[in-house]
Amino acid sequence: MERLVEYWMITLSGLFSFFKKEITEHIVYKRLAEKADGKNADVLKRISNDELRHYNEWRRFTLEDVPPNRLIILKIPIISKILGLTFAIKMMERGERKAEVAYGEIMKSIPAAKDVLREEMEHEKLLIDMIDEEKIKYVGSMVLGLNDALVEITGALAGLIFTFQNTRMIGAAGLITGIAASLSMSASEYLSQKSEGGSMNPVKASVYTGIAYILTVLLLIVPYFLLENYYLALGITLMDVALVVFVFSFFISVVKEMSFERMFIEMLLTSLGIAAISFLIGWLRKAFYMLKFKI
Repeated sequence: MERLVEYWMITLSGLFSFFKKEITEHIVYKRLAEKADGKNADVLKRISNDELRHYNEWRRFTLEDVPPNRLIILKIPIISKILGLTFAIKMMERGERKAEVAYGEIMKSIPAAKDVLREEMEHEKLLIDMIDEEKIKYVGSMVLGLNDALVEITGALAGLIFTFQNTRMIGAAGLITGIAASLSMSASEYLSQKSEGGSMNPVKASVYTGIAYILTVLLLIVPYFLLENYYLALGITLMDVALVVFVFSFFISVVKEMSFERMFIEMLLTSLGIAAISFLIGWLRKAFYMLKFKI
């Protein structure tokens, strides 16, 4: 008898958790629908109504009302404003997947949970089908510009330390190199997209690539214009690299449903590895000339 009571207590605890999730998501999707247009707004309204119906279904078992999660209600619309509707929806999807696993346990004692789970899975498909944001469409171009800038400019800045030994000169050289490289990358992306004849606009693809590249360059060279010690400037630049890789890897892992850890490690090790090789080349060059001078 005690085990049965304990089992039902766990089940009820799970029900209240879903109960809270449904009313929270009902409000969130309703607010997102108010900001969306066309098909996106219609789908979000439908999902919001379904979440409210799920809430009422769970209420039959608990016979109580629960308050929504105010933090999520506040957080998700703000995230959608900053990072886009797609990112905000994908964040909600992560919660849906966790719920699907938990529903399997609840279904053993409450068969009605099966219908709720089926609708939750339909929600995920609807959400994926409705995604149509330009910034997500051109993510590949942004990755191209950002990744190339991280690798090329970080390596150049590290290698120039022993050549100039002056932060202002290193920063200026990095800026000139970055501007030239961003124009080159933009042109290459334009020609690539035009030759492929895909769905992406070649001009927009080149613009996204160039903007991602030049913004990354500016972030990486700033320490060299603010500091006198070039080793300290390089250290801060490497920290900037890690921060950019972390933020962008998380964004891509959410919207593209990829492994965050794998992407983060690959991008970071590539950038730091090139920087280390360039630094070593610069040091060997300096050592060679010092040795030659002594001889």
